[in-house]
Amino acid sequence: MSQNSPLPPNASPGINLRGAVDLSALKNRATAPPSSTPSGGSPYAVDVNEQSFQEFVQLSQKVPVVVALGSGRSQQSAQVNALLEKLMNENGGKIALGRVDVDSSPQIAQAFGVTAVPTVIALIKGQPVPMFEGDLPEDQVREFLVELLKVAASNGVTGNLGGAPEPEAAPEPPLPPLHQAALDAIESGDLDLAKASYEKALAEKPNDTDAKIGLAQVNLMRRTAQINVAQAEEFRSRAAADQDDIDAVLAVADLDVTGGHVEDALARLVKYIGTHFGPERDTARIRLLELYDVVGVGDPRVSASRQALARALF
Repeated sequence: MSQNSPLPPNASPGINLRGAVDLSALKNRATAPPSSTPSGGSPYAVDVNEQSFQEFVQLSQKVPVVVALGSGRSQQSAQVNALLEKLMNENGGKIALGRVDVDSSPQIAQAFGVTAVPTVIALIKGQPVPMFEGDLPEDQVREFLVELLKVAASNGVTGNLGGAPEPEAAPEPPLPPLHQAALDAIESGDLDLAKASYEKALAEKPNDTDAKIGLAQVNLMRRTAQINVAQAEEFRSRAAADQDDIDAVLAVADLDVTGGHVEDALARLVKYIGTHFGPERDTARIRLLELYDVVGVGDPRVSASRQALARALF
């Protein structure tokens, strides 16, 4: 894992909750609760590891949480943590910070698709929201947090860890039985059962958009769960060396979406479709359409990709 990595040129304060990938696969690794006593320079910051991560994720139902993935070997990581702790205090409990040492908790970094530290990712209702990499100026980081709070508010996450009263939310209607069965299966780590539940829901109601999206997300989770760090690096090397390697192209696209690099994933598949013919082209097109469902058909990145796809096809 590289250190002191520069911020990617496409990073910006614009945050979009769509395109997030459910990290429920980590839930079966959670066996111990996090420490209840915050450490460091902010009462709203805690150290998080693989055992305590899922309990920290649950906090994102109440407030947006920021996950700072760093390393004790990286001075930039320490600087980013210190700045984030300061900004947590400024926000007075509206945001929580979890510090993750990727050296001791590599599974968390793998789940997010992180390949460089420091990397900062947010969570809202358990869904990751990519933020930034590297050591940014304070005003830029503060702008990211302002945007994060806006996205959180639009999704009904407006709590406060400082004990401020929260407005009572109207109870959500119950999910259809097969949808609930799929979510329960994800909670228990049984992605095959979740897939079967969504497929049955679609068989009963082919126009069930939520089931279609859920199935696409579960399929992505099933595929990426089978790829370890070494295999991920191998797929990336293969895709860079041989642009005809359809298996590598598909795997890297999946990893990029999981890691929040949506534009890269969609562009990779569109490029393949535009330069290939035959069954491999159709395979890439089907995967691209499935990832559109994962990201969200209303997402501007999907709209731009659809236009590029039309040009590639016609």
